Amino acid sequence: GRGGAAEVGEPGGGWRGQSRGSPQQLAERYADLAASHSEALRQREEREWHNARLRQENARLRLENRRLRRENRCLFRQALLGPGPDKPPTDPSEEAEALRAQLGRLQEKHRLALRHLRRCRAAGGPEASGAEDGELDELLLEEDEQP
Repeated sequence: GRGGAAEVGEPGGGWRGQSRGSPQQLAERYADLAASHSEALRQREEREWHNARLRQENARLRLENRRLRRENRCLFRQALLGPGPDKPPTDPSEEAEALRAQLGRLQEKHRLALRHLRRCRAAGGPEASGAEDGELDELLLEEDEQP
């Protein structure tokens, strides 16, 4: 016979596609396949649910990021324009020193955030992907050019 299989008509069968094994073994094999398939479907649903949750969190963080950028621009403008007419003038040297200290803290936060984004991008993480890639590239280039 072909490949050691019994010929058609011999006890045990022998035509192509015939399953080997007892009905109990076949039933067990089928049950294992069904269980594996069910587990794969469960894992797929879990991944899809987790991805949907991450997409929602990402959207929330993008909105928060935009809000913080607007707030930063507003605060920076206020710092540049100085105190309003209802505020008493402050000592310029004290104000300049406070602004220098604040600038140093902000530059350090900026540097740490860029380092984190660079690590995420190297690892292929979701934080470094999306529509803001061009902006990230620009920031990373600026950081590399600074002493």
